[in-house]
Order: sequence, then structure tokens, then C-alpha cells
Amino acid sequence: MFSLSVIIAIVFLMAPEISSFGSSFASRSRHISSRHVKFSSTPLLMGFFDSAFKNEDLGERQNAGLKNGPTPNENVTINGKKVKAIVGQKVSVVAAGARVKIKYDCQRGDCGTCMVKINGKKQKACQQSIGQRPTK
Repeated sequence: MFSLSVIIAIVFLMAPEISSFGSSFASRSRHISSRHVKFSSTPLLMGFFDSAFKNEDLGERQNAGLKNGPTPNENVTINGKKVKAIVGQKVSVVAAGARVKIKYDCQRGDCGTCMVKINGKKQKACQQSIGQRPTK
């Protein structure tokens, strides 16, 4: 349950109290509260992890974000509502984000239930993706 270093630290801190075992509880509590204990920055680890990652050279850090970023297309309207979209994004996802209600049945483009006007042209939302330029 306790590691060896924790037990050693407890014994080290309790050493003055053990030597005054015969004294009363009040005198021991005064002794404990009046004592000033100083710890080093890593008292229990004793420099154990100082050289753990010495041999790892990861090189210069790179930006974790997108390198070129997404290509936005802000000239898109779905059923007359102007929406912001990313090129290559599915129309169904863009419409859901803009709260444009579209009915779906087959999700394959066979039934035609999901027909919407994208930039004034009727297209099937379940099969269509946002293009580079607006279709007019």
C-alpha cells in the first residue's frame, strides 16, 4: 500500500516524536507545531527521473494545427438560407449546422426526398458535397 520512500519519509519526520515517547501529548503537539521542516524540490524521488528523458531528441516543435487550413466557401445558399461551409463538406452536415431542415429517406440518392436548392439549383443533399465555386 505504501511505497518504501513514503515509509522512510514518515519515519524521518516522526523521529523527534519517537524519542520523546514518555512526554505528554500536549508537549509533543507543541514540539511538532514549533518545528520548521524544509523539503528539497523532490524529497521522495531523490533525482530518480533526472536523466529519464535525456536521450530523446524530438527536434524542433511543429505547429499542431492544420498546415494549409480548410478552404471556406461562403457563397453557398441552401433552400435560400446563406450558410458558411468548407469545401468537400457534405451538404447534409452543413444544412444540419445551419438548422436547415431536410427530410431523408434512403440516404443513397434513389428516392429524391432530400432535394434542396443549393445556390438556386435543385440537388440531392444526401449525395452532394460543397464545391470549390458556387454552382449557378
